[in-house]
Amino acid sequence: MLKRTISLICLLMTLTIPAQQSGGYSLSLDDLIPGGSTYNNYRPQMPHNLRWWGDKLLCVEGDSVISVSLTEKGKKEVLFTLEGLNGLFQSKNKKISTINALSFPYPDKDNIIAFDTETDNGMMEKLLFDLEKRDFIASFVYPKNAGNLDFSPQSNRLAYTVDNNLFVSLAGVVSPLAVSAEEEEYITYGGADVHRNEFGITKGTSWSPKGTMLAFYRMDQTMVGDYPLVDISAREAKLKNIKYPMAGMNSHEVTVGVYNPANRTVIYLKTGLPKEKYLTNIAWSPDEKSIYVAEVNRGQDTCLLNRYNAETGELEATLFTETNSRYVEPEHPVLFLKNTPSQFVWQSERDGHNHLYLYNTDGKLLKQITSGRWDVLSVVGFDEKGENLFIVSAEESPIENHIYKLNIKTGIRTKLSGEAGMHTALLSVSGRYICDTYSSLAIPGKVAVIDTKSDKVHIVHEAKNPFEGIDMPEITVSHLKANDGKTDLYYRMVKPTDFNPSEKYPVVIYVYGGPHSQMVNNGWNSVRGWDIYMAQKGYIVFTLDNRGTSYRGHDFESITHRRLGIVETQDQMTGVEYLKSLPYVDANRIGVHGWSFGGFMTLNLMLRHPETFKVGVAGGPVTDWKYYEIMYGERYMDSPQENPEGYKETNMVDRAGDLSGRLLIIHGDEDPTVVMQHSLQFLKSAISNGTHPDFFVYPGHGHNMRGKDRVHLHEHITRYFDNFLK
Repeated sequence: MLKRTISLICLLMTLTIPAQQSGGYSLSLDDLIPGGSTYNNYRPQMPHNLRWWGDKLLCVEGDSVISVSLTEKGKKEVLFTLEGLNGLFQSKNKKISTINALSFPYPDKDNIIAFDTETDNGMMEKLLFDLEKRDFIASFVYPKNAGNLDFSPQSNRLAYTVDNNLFVSLAGVVSPLAVSAEEEEYITYGGADVHRNEFGITKGTSWSPKGTMLAFYRMDQTMVGDYPLVDISAREAKLKNIKYPMAGMNSHEVTVGVYNPANRTVIYLKTGLPKEKYLTNIAWSPDEKSIYVAEVNRGQDTCLLNRYNAETGELEATLFTETNSRYVEPEHPVLFLKNTPSQFVWQSERDGHNHLYLYNTDGKLLKQITSGRWDVLSVVGFDEKGENLFIVSAEESPIENHIYKLNIKTGIRTKLSGEAGMHTALLSVSGRYICDTYSSLAIPGKVAVIDTKSDKVHIVHEAKNPFEGIDMPEITVSHLKANDGKTDLYYRMVKPTDFNPSEKYPVVIYVYGGPHSQMVNNGWNSVRGWDIYMAQKGYIVFTLDNRGTSYRGHDFESITHRRLGIVETQDQMTGVEYLKSLPYVDANRIGVHGWSFGGFMTLNLMLRHPETFKVGVAGGPVTDWKYYEIMYGERYMDSPQENPEGYKETNMVDRAGDLSGRLLIIHGDEDPTVVMQHSLQFLKSAISNGTHPDFFVYPGHGHNMRGKDRVHLHEHITRYFDNFLK
């Protein structure tokens, strides 16, 4: 029997949210799709811009900044209003345009606020205001087109980029310090797009703990071939070349520089040869003397944690080496203990799951702090004494996130989050409080304050169900066994709003299925608006997280290595088997839709199982991995030279002749992620093989459609299923 149950809150159960039959309004795509004119009306109303200022929890309400009560007896308090602040600033001829622009750069100082505003000469200015002195104490000028702003409150310095160069602005100084003056367009300094944002990289600069020095990435793409995109908005279409390193071809070269604003010098870490490698997870030592870098070889099967001298750039030590026969993927820098600068926490999947390890700065493993068949998902921070670490993990269930207090010495974990669901944690400066924002399929959204000393939980906000009074479908989350007979595969089924078990319904399988994804979880937002819309129109919508997806351990994800799409398709067909066993599923009307990796999976299902799938819509699909970029492509497939059999087996272009159902391919004509060459090569092969897919292009769009065009996209997809599946 295929149908199984899942574990939620330590009970064996199937989670089902019953259909709400209230009659009345039927939801439109404008209501359900981001970019729709009424989309925000049907989102759970949650506090906006939650953040800590010391141990004060702040949020924005209208034109006011509110201090949220931390206990049941407390009351919320208005701290600032837009009108009140502008009254303070008026004598200085300064003005803040929106309360959302307000920031609090000094978490431990409750008298200083900051905001950005435009100057009379068209520049931007970051201003620091002292509430006690009622005066501006510092300002930093930067151009309007500046990017990658990185402010150091410790040293009052602001780093930013303009085009491909890096600058540092000093308080009260109009002219910035130029870290670089590069004229070559494809050599960039301080940019956030190094290694195409893989390995957890989200920024290209890193201030030292005291802000005295700035580490930055320098990326040289001159050896990477030009890839042409075309901008058709001009009277004469314009060529827009990008650098796109494809699997097996030349990669860009990256170095790490260190800038000292005091003497205006730059040194580079001597990371040596080969140049084609990945320098990831940069971290400063607490004393600012060293920089730690997790270095991954191009083959991505070896990671070295190296320590460099921040003044000379010399390699001081390789602390340890991690290898894996498939791949390693460090995504978190070393985290030094709060009060023990000679020890740090390292995150690794070396035992099969992402866990925490305690090292000293000599590279000696002191102990493994967490263990078990579950993943640590994030590290939130320390308590005041540094004795406990707060983490979010999937220990409770693979489809839930919960918050734990972890004693570093004993390894004992205390669960802090209460209700079932998906929890995110925001720690106050002292570590005394956690702001817990969470939801589940039954809870639109809640915000709680957790006292980490007493473990008491105070609910400060509970969102109303935005769909109250509207006919809503029944939603079931459960799991099946994979074809190995032991692996659980979680799925979600959304039934038609007027479901009748004696009728037969068409099914649309919505699929993603790739690494770094989870489509099925116990969260309010896990159910897509389009799923609800299709359920209103009489479809069953089914989604399954196959092997290869996240939060289930390294083996679960990496089993697809060198053969992307093969095991994933097997697991999706396990879901199809289950669907066909249901008396209310019309096995002759099964369709599939997905985007990006999901577009690739749509093609896999349509072409490997043409007898099953009548209709498919593939958005921005990968059709041949040799056209995809190096970092992602070579991690999961190795290079075409190393794995020719795998590239051939997973090539959808060569299978275009196997198409028998109706297939719509959609692509943005300026897609820099999955370049349109994928779709065009597939179409060329289809023509040669006498098959007839349909094709639709979104001019001026990249890998995803934004704004109102996203509503148009989903209307177009819906019409295709209405025309050929329903």
